[in-house]
Amino acid sequence: MSPSLETRQDAVKSAPPRSPAGEAFNEVLLLVLRLNGSFTAAGEALAKPAGQSLARWVVLDQCRDSPATVSDIARRLRQARQSVQRVADLLVDDGLCVYQDNPHHQRAKLIALTEAGRATLHGIDVAQRRWCDGLGETVGQATLQRTATGLRHVMDAVENAPPS
Repeated sequence: MSPSLETRQDAVKSAPPRSPAGEAFNEVLLLVLRLNGSFTAAGEALAKPAGQSLARWVVLDQCRDSPATVSDIARRLRQARQSVQRVADLLVDDGLCVYQDNPHHQRAKLIALTEAGRATLHGIDVAQRRWCDGLGETVGQATLQRTATGLRHVMDAVENAPPS
C-alpha cells in the first residue's frame, strides 16, 4: 500500500531545511541536470547530419586515439557495458568500426575505427568545434575556465561522497 498524499506531504513538511551551502549545492545540481538535457539535445543535433546519434558519436570518439574494449569504454563513460556493446555492434554493422583481436585478453575484442568511422567522426568534430567556438565567444573564456574549475570541485566531492 502506498502512503497517502497527506502522509507524503507531512514527510515533506517535516524534512529539516537545507543549510545555505546545501541550498547552493541543490541549485547547482538542478542547473547541471537541466544543462545535461540541453547538452544531450545539442549532441543529437550535432551528430544527426552525419547520420549518427549522440550515443554512437560518443563511442566513436572513445576509439579516436586507439582501439579499446567495450568494457573499457563503458567504464570511462560510466555506462552499462551492455549499452555500449549494443552501440558498438551497430557501428561495426555499419562499417564505422571493426572488432580486432586483443593481445591482452582472448575474449574481450578491441573496437577500432575504420576509415569510414574516422571520416564520420571528423564531420561531427567540425560541426562541434564551430558550435563550441561560438558559445565560447558568447560566454567568455574566463567565465568558462572558472566554471570548469568549480565543476571539477563539485564532481570530486560527489564522487568521493556518494549518497548514503
